[in-house]
Amino acid sequence: MSDLIQIGAPNERPRIPDPSELKLKFSDKAIAELEALKTHYPEWKACVLPGLWIAQREYGGYLSGDAIAEVAYRLQRSYAEVEGVATFYTMYNTAHKPGKHKIEVCTCLSCQLCGGYRLRDYLTSKLGIHHGETTEDGMFTLEEVECLDACDRAPVLQIGDEYYGPVDEKMVDDLLAKLRKSNESTVVKLADEIVQVHLRETERAK
Repeated sequence: MSDLIQIGAPNERPRIPDPSELKLKFSDKAIAELEALKTHYPEWKACVLPGLWIAQREYGGYLSGDAIAEVAYRLQRSYAEVEGVATFYTMYNTAHKPGKHKIEVCTCLSCQLCGGYRLRDYLTSKLGIHHGETTEDGMFTLEEVECLDACDRAPVLQIGDEYYGPVDEKMVDDLLAKLRKSNESTVVKLADEIVQVHLRETERAK
């Protein structure tokens, strides 16, 4: 029998990150938020989702390997487990670092019938990028997404925590001009808003 395959041999579990190998970036505020969330759940595993939102905010809108490892370390979970959660949900940014503003274009049925593809193509032409790409200046990322649950406003865009619709070319031009002048990252702002919702729910449940 091969030395590499032994029937009945215990499989090595993915290990919890070693703190000596990590460059921890959570601010004092982030650590306090995570500690507050821990108190609401019977086990820390339940804090993985809000912990990832804290990390997405703290790491500038992107869940890098270091960000995922920090969540795993602080919740005493394996890296593999936390990475599996992070990559399962599309609202976590794990595939690539997004721009300062992520423009999500709905092209599901209602938006499609009301011009969603036309809107997507206009943004592609205007920004010079396609789905999943980011402008060279790091300002905008464009993504085509599934239903945003705002069919009454089709075609609709989501930028950060805001929905815009029905959207036409002029509104796109106005939005892009407004966002270019903004110093705030709507990607980071969205992560923070979700963290604050988790914290409010935690307080309400006490």
